[in-house]
Amino acid sequence: MTPAQCKAARAMLSLDRNALATRIGLSPARLDAFERGAEALDETTLAALRTALEAAGVIFIAEGETSPAGGPGLRLSATPAKGALKDYVQYPEFLSPDASTGAGG
Repeated sequence: MTPAQCKAARAMLSLDRNALATRIGLSPARLDAFERGAEALDETTLAALRTALEAAGVIFIAEGETSPAGGPGLRLSATPAKGALKDYVQYPEFLSPDASTGAGG
């Protein structure tokens, strides 16, 4: 998880920095420093931070994973209403990062 992803996830979820930091046992100042790129966090703290944000409802997209823009990012997860999803087909030619926005199925 990048500092930008962390900050964006908090913004998407309307999570207060202090509340998130307290939840994972981190000082708000250290979380702020991480989000600004001024301080790196150890793997254990990063894992706790990511787990907390995922539990709150985001899905992280790592570098190299398929996403419309092709770069790292995140998206909100949503649990659809029961029966809301039907069978969809994803065509391989629309999974490449250079596919136009909205391509695929």
